[in-house]
Amino acid sequence: MSREFPNHPLPGVLALVEREGRLLMVQRGREPDLGKWGFPGGLIELGETVTAAALRELNEETGITAEALGVMDVFDVITPSEDGRIRYHFVLNVVRCRWISGEAKAASDAAATGWYSLTEIDEPALVCSSNVGRLARMALASPLPV
Repeated sequence: MSREFPNHPLPGVLALVEREGRLLMVQRGREPDLGKWGFPGGLIELGETVTAAALRELNEETGITAEALGVMDVFDVITPSEDGRIRYHFVLNVVRCRWISGEAKAASDAAATGWYSLTEIDEPALVCSSNVGRLARMALASPLPV
């Protein structure tokens, strides 16, 4: 099924990885949100759990290995087209992760990677996908479990 103009919502994941008080972000290399910064992620594959999908997408996009700590949020991204049809509809499961190893390198659909503080994420010059600031505040407000 096509991601664009789907017949039903598509289940996806975002991997929210924290390392030393900074969050890993990728710049999208393709639509939707081409050029915007957000958290690594993608669609869940058939037979894959939410956490397995998040860790797979994280590794494919950045080369980072992490530990999944659980789902911290779920939200819809619904984007209509100019004619009123639904162009994109994703149900995104946000998985909080702890960095284990690797240095981030852009791969797959990521054009660039970086580790960002909340202050940097909130800067207007960093053009982010919707919910990035909200999710960053949510994650950084509570320390990673030991």
